[in-house]
Amino acid sequence: MSSYIVMQGETYEEDRGLEVIWSPIYDRAGLEPHFWARMRQVKKGDCIFHYVKGAIVAISIAQSDCEEGVKPILFRLQTEEKGHVVHTKYYPLEVPLIIRDFWKDIKPLLPAKYAPFQEDGSGNGGYLYPCHEEMALLFSKLIRSLNEINTGEEQLSLSIDAVQQTNPLFTLLDRLEDHVKNVLQHNQSVFLEQQLKLWNGTCSICGIHHLKMMHATHAKSMKESILEENKDPFNGILLCANHAVLYEEGLITFDGRGRLHISQRITPEEYSKYQLKDGQKIELYPENKTYFRWHKRYHFQP
Repeated sequence: MSSYIVMQGETYEEDRGLEVIWSPIYDRAGLEPHFWARMRQVKKGDCIFHYVKGAIVAISIAQSDCEEGVKPILFRLQTEEKGHVVHTKYYPLEVPLIIRDFWKDIKPLLPAKYAPFQEDGSGNGGYLYPCHEEMALLFSKLIRSLNEINTGEEQLSLSIDAVQQTNPLFTLLDRLEDHVKNVLQHNQSVFLEQQLKLWNGTCSICGIHHLKMMHATHAKSMKESILEENKDPFNGILLCANHAVLYEEGLITFDGRGRLHISQRITPEEYSKYQLKDGQKIELYPENKTYFRWHKRYHFQP
């Protein structure tokens, strides 16, 4: 199960009535923008969060793989324009998730590229955007919290568990959260094993060799990576817990030659405290270079 965010606006009511999401294939210049091309990635069983005018107003589950075809028409005149079509089952929210109300929690999870929301919390133009596991899990928890509160007077005598059992939305959220947690746990376990093997179970900076202190961290973070990059064992490095925090916070990085760079936020007087050596070099695999360069360019804080 993959997750996506669809920016619908005025098309939401019609698409909901038709139980589809739909996009054109090409723009007027004959090009296929990424937010339309991404429709081809949608598979049966995938989860879609529907964004309309500042809020997530519904969740749907894809009932089919994406296919090419003329859009079904409910309210408007028929068109012969072919596009990407995904049939979905909509679950409208009684209480929408207003993005700006939870912006401080959502913003840190946004990727630098292909983010569905702008810096001020408003929606970006386009249509379909990726929604990585951590953001899908946050959305699910927020939606659950908002809609548990609004269970209705007729259900006040029921326990929260009983309400959830009678509401298909909560069943969907349960399934989504279980799936995402299992995926995250499995991927992290596999990734750690890969990094232990590639880096001989040793912190690349200080040489500590103690399994419980080792941390596998991505060079190009999960929220920025496409699926293939997330699974690529060379998109990472093995570090001890202390150095992993510095790397994840962008306070240290490596260039494409394996040379260590230290942020100015760490003073030279503090290098020994953190067991850092300016100009230290580590041996890289050729496949590491692209990811390490990305980390230095986009994540490192000079």
